[in-house]
Amino acid sequence: MADKKPAIDQALIRDLANILNETDLTEIEVEQEDLRIRVSRAGTPQYVTAPVPAAAPVQAVAAGVSAAEAAKTSKNALTAPMVGTAYLSPAPGSRAFVEVGATVKEGQTILIIEAMKTMNQIPAPRAGKVTEILVEDGAPVEYGEALVIIE
Repeated sequence: MADKKPAIDQALIRDLANILNETDLTEIEVEQEDLRIRVSRAGTPQYVTAPVPAAAPVQAVAAGVSAAEAAKTSKNALTAPMVGTAYLSPAPGSRAFVEVGATVKEGQTILIIEAMKTMNQIPAPRAGKVTEILVEDGAPVEYGEALVIIE
């Protein structure tokens, strides 16, 4: 009996293609369970089923943090719109775009994510106060990863 292939999530592929168009990336790849999807402008989407190592479980609520606080944090988190390298300042050695405690305006540049040799300015999704910066300068970031908390 042949192995059953997982169903392809066409909405996910459309979302990935939209991300490519919105960010001017040439390629994006995601993994979910045992399915890896790569969407590229240079060619057609590639679907590869491969065993993905099981990740360590992520603890949703840290010790001393209530479920309500965790939900508030995720709601107020600026997340990475792409995979790349995060930079907190416009150039090495220069002052950071924002610091903890700074008040930001909607649309103000919070950090830069370098993807495919392109520097992408990441704007604040809303006005507020920066209460946490969750990423270090020069650190790699994943799509959807929380970067900054804006209350």
